[in-house]
Amino acid sequence: MTRGQEAAMAGVAVLGVKRGEPTLVSPASETKSGLYYLSNLDQNIAVIVQTVYFFPVAAAGAGAGVDIGAGEVLRESLSRVLVHYYPLAGRLAVGEEGKLIVDCTGEGAVFVDAVAGCELADVGGDVTGTDSGVLGELVYTVTKFKCGGFVLGLAMNHCMFDGVAAMQFVSSWAEITRSPSPSPPLSLPPSLDRSVLRPRHPPLIQFPHHEFAQIDDDSSPFFSGAGDPILHRSFHFTPNSISRIKSLVSGDELGEFGDRRPTTFEALAGFVWSARTAAVGIPAASTTKLLFAVDGRPRFTSPPLPEGYSGNAIVLTSAACAADELTSSLSRAAAMVRAAAEKVDDAYMRSAVDYIEAAAAATGGRPRRPSLASTLLITAWSRLPFAAADFGWGPPSAYGPAALPEREVALFLSAGGGGVRVLLGLPAAAMAEFELLVDEVIVD
Repeated sequence: MTRGQEAAMAGVAVLGVKRGEPTLVSPASETKSGLYYLSNLDQNIAVIVQTVYFFPVAAAGAGAGVDIGAGEVLRESLSRVLVHYYPLAGRLAVGEEGKLIVDCTGEGAVFVDAVAGCELADVGGDVTGTDSGVLGELVYTVTKFKCGGFVLGLAMNHCMFDGVAAMQFVSSWAEITRSPSPSPPLSLPPSLDRSVLRPRHPPLIQFPHHEFAQIDDDSSPFFSGAGDPILHRSFHFTPNSISRIKSLVSGDELGEFGDRRPTTFEALAGFVWSARTAAVGIPAASTTKLLFAVDGRPRFTSPPLPEGYSGNAIVLTSAACAADELTSSLSRAAAMVRAAAEKVDDAYMRSAVDYIEAAAAATGGRPRRPSLASTLLITAWSRLPFAAADFGWGPPSAYGPAALPEREVALFLSAGGGGVRVLLGLPAAAMAEFELLVDEVIVD
């Protein structure tokens, strides 16, 4: 057992993190005040997303922050980037319509310096395989380790950013940190006006939006929250393993996928959905549903979104069928993933915006969130540019989520070299079954 694994098993006490007093980092200069509009695509995804970025001793000993410390450098540059991203210095509130808004008070973002009583290597090199209780101690902080390395831990509400916008913010923060100028122009300034995604009046709902539909035959104890505690595991699908899954999709004797070769996402999402459905024991005739996000930036056309749009531009799409229909054919599973993605165009996304508006009006402004009963929600981070988090110490040596926001979520992360790492949580018995199904397709 490695020291990192021992740390993960022992929990947060091994890290010995001592936190300083939380402080508020306000924008370096005066910014706009007042109420800031959040679109309907922001409203229905208000969960906290926690991420960590590891910078080892070799990186921390060079570049910005050598003399005064990484924490102070990042604190100062955060105040400068908040001038460009001033809503982050405000406070979430509920508006007159019952929807979330931001009160741009300029109070600032919470910032904590911390010191760990161990070395960075004790946490482990693969953050996706480290216990969330350990990584959770590193969130909201800049934590310095005995070896001289440090971890930057961030917690952001998803209603402020989707993955693309979040990485644009982190990249902008890093760009400002590296710059010797006190107020450098950003290479990609954020487009903060979210009114471009206001609903139509009256709402025009042109498509069924099954992602919000409740599944009533939810008979697996996993989805009710009953049963054993959830274990989290990370699975590395190499390019060879992904090629094998694609071959299984294309070579399925039912031949439902078609002639066009599956993409990596179609094949892997279909496999993970099918294997997880079997592992958690959804009865054969019961419905299982898949949800995943589609980035609307290249798909909004009338009008297109402005470059650097800094809000949520993702729309959830869905597929559903009987459990035995899904698990009997990998070709069928991948075909449903493709069909769900292909239906998302400008008209569909604007219909989704209007659907959320109509649903909120019917419930006094409360956002209608997609149902997660008997559902797998896949979030794909595999194409996000985490290496852009270069604050002057080079790109992070490791990065990833500190925790999954919901038990129904599976996360796809880039594993380098064309591979994909899949992180998900299941009860022990279901995890053992899922591991067996993964072993059948893993190729060294």
